[in-house]
Amino acid sequence: MHKERKLRLVNQGGVHGEKTVVQGIFDRNLREVRANVVPNVKRDTLQNAILNNVKYGSTVYTDDAVGYDKLHSRFVHDVVNHSEAYVRGRVHTNGLENFWSLLKRGLRGTYVAVEPFHLDRYIDEQVFRYNNRKDMNDAQRFTKAMSQVTGKRLTYAELIGKDTDSLHTSPTGAGETQVPF
Repeated sequence: MHKERKLRLVNQGGVHGEKTVVQGIFDRNLREVRANVVPNVKRDTLQNAILNNVKYGSTVYTDDAVGYDKLHSRFVHDVVNHSEAYVRGRVHTNGLENFWSLLKRGLRGTYVAVEPFHLDRYIDEQVFRYNNRKDMNDAQRFTKAMSQVTGKRLTYAELIGKDTDSLHTSPTGAGETQVPF
């Protein structure tokens, strides 16, 4: 983002404004993504998500956001500054940027009006689609999706947010158990 635009946005109430923040992690070896809604872009929030999803000592490539600046103590960490370049050899975030473009296309084109309360469900769907886009036909993808919802119940009250005690909070994307990449 250009410095002038960022300064203008900060003066108007923050770089993110009223947007809901979503963090994503892309595993280059497995070609899989994990994404979820996060409450803020503070260092603790962003780094805890990485610590919970990435094995100690792994190589991590990020943009130059301040929230990622202390990762070098636990990971091999390299940064790409998008105001200078998008790629520096193997250092880039293009795989995750591809996922963001597909997610945004789905949100704008297919769903149109997405409430922030339901955004995590739309993200879970897109993560499932992205992670299962290859080596499967539609019938196999459908069978896998149905196998992951067997025995689960989502009531209307939970769906609309009236029953906050038992809200669906699967941060894994379609009911999968997460293991660090």
